[in-house]
Amino acid sequence: MILSILLSIVFIILGIIHFNWVIGGKFGFSESLPTKETGERVMNPKKIDSAIVGFGLTVFGLFYFLKSGLINFNLPQQVMKYGGWIIPAIFLLRAIGEFKYIGFFKKIKETDFGKWDTKLFSPLCLVIGIIGIIIQVIK
Repeated sequence: MILSILLSIVFIILGIIHFNWVIGGKFGFSESLPTKETGERVMNPKKIDSAIVGFGLTVFGLFYFLKSGLINFNLPQQVMKYGGWIIPAIFLLRAIGEFKYIGFFKKIKETDFGKWDTKLFSPLCLVIGIIGIIIQVIK
């Protein structure tokens, strides 16, 4: 239950950060985008992209809140079973990365994003993935 609540809180905070970007907030925005060594962004997300990611992260947070058992709301068993494996898989894949700009095995490491990805983003994704698997295995 504690691990589920922990993941729920993490996902909701991440969702709030993304929604903050939708309304024009700047906190962590530039550091969260991969760049080439020249400083050119690899991707240029629009506000709708941040909204979609924020919504998804919030849904993940609600999913783990339901898994905690603090409230009794039954989703279909298939949703709980497969969602409980799909969410950690997404974050483990994110931690591994695409081998150039993102993840533990990235080649471009000396940009602002690369440094933050090494120190925070990829380790956080790995921890989310591991905790998600632990939750699935013990429930």
